[in-house]
Amino acid sequence: MREDKIDTMTVTCGIDWASDHHDVALVDHEGTLLARARIPDDAVGLQQLLDLLTTHGDSEDAPIPVAIETSRGLLVACLRATKRPVYAINPMAAARYRDRHTVARKKSDHLDAMVLANILRTDRAAHRPLPDDSELAQAITVLARAQQDAVWDRTQAGNKLRSHLREYFPGFLAAFEPRREGLCSKAARVVLAAAPTPEQAAKLNRTQLRSLLKKAGRQRGIEAEAERLRQALRVPQMRQLPQVEQAMGRQAIALLRQLDAACTSADDLTAAAVESFESHPDAEIITSFPGLGSLTGARVLAEIGDDRSRFTDAKGLKAFAGAAPVTRASGRSLAVMARRVKNQRLASVGYVWAFAALTASPGARAHYDRRRADGDRHTAAQRNLFNRMLGCLHHCITKQTRYNEATAFPDSQALQLSVAA
Repeated sequence: MREDKIDTMTVTCGIDWASDHHDVALVDHEGTLLARARIPDDAVGLQQLLDLLTTHGDSEDAPIPVAIETSRGLLVACLRATKRPVYAINPMAAARYRDRHTVARKKSDHLDAMVLANILRTDRAAHRPLPDDSELAQAITVLARAQQDAVWDRTQAGNKLRSHLREYFPGFLAAFEPRREGLCSKAARVVLAAAPTPEQAAKLNRTQLRSLLKKAGRQRGIEAEAERLRQALRVPQMRQLPQVEQAMGRQAIALLRQLDAACTSADDLTAAAVESFESHPDAEIITSFPGLGSLTGARVLAEIGDDRSRFTDAKGLKAFAGAAPVTRASGRSLAVMARRVKNQRLASVGYVWAFAALTASPGARAHYDRRRADGDRHTAAQRNLFNRMLGCLHHCITKQTRYNEATAFPDSQALQLSVAA
């Protein structure tokens, strides 16, 4: 009996995206081209794509999987909203697959779309679809990553201003750099805005300094701090020529505006990320771990998401974070080394998490000390601790239970009991 209905499980879609248009290709289980199209990057183009998929058997029960070389953009977001599997293929991997289809090394947008569709046809199991995170989790991802970017921008702006001040106003750095926040503090930025040159700073009296400190939000110890700044800003130092000094002061004001904007952005995004994170159901579990607060917890949730099927076991999560080592074996050669291909943002917050856990958790500290005693360097021992904590996090989120020190580090608990006895 002839079967005219298309089996949607064997139909795959590839999209070669661009800034203003996208090339689409659909292939069947034998790699035969079923349809091709070029769609615009707008709502009309999206509807054309959905109509094309529907024509070839797409449905809610059996959606056609889509391969594309990016995980960002409105097109990807709209496709994810339809609950279809969307695979973000690494462009380097796609380039290797292209060599399987042509020895002449020719390239076109249509060929790239065909290659992406065939990747899902032949090696779908080797690639991971984008997670089906909740809307709140996706919002937390946007805010947490934006906050991290703002912190990096703030650091960069502060470094530029610091380098500039060192060239003509080192006394200002001596007055504020020893403090905790340095140039990023509100007091440092307010004082520099009022007196951007050594000559102007030396003329500031106690009354003016007290007013500037109050403007910066300081409430206690104003008198002592004003006197300290008055003396620090009047310490003799090397100076540029007067006109050059004035010009460099104008440049400092321009750099200060950039730092002010970066500080404001970082503060606003921090508040927004924390607020969204604390309303998520997993927030209570994540912050129960030693070393994780609302902000670092938001960064962790932003990278792992809340799709329970994303990591079937703790090993996948550890590899994703770069905490699990990589073994390379060939013949008699065997090497175990740190994982380089990883989620850099999760690895970054993992370093902060593990470092904070050393003082917040006796078990974590004992684990770290044991690794150090076995010959690990600080970074390796801290990464191993992060690896251990990720395993605990995967278990707690899967089982929907809070962190328990005795369960996470039973050896450490038994040692403490024996010492107490």
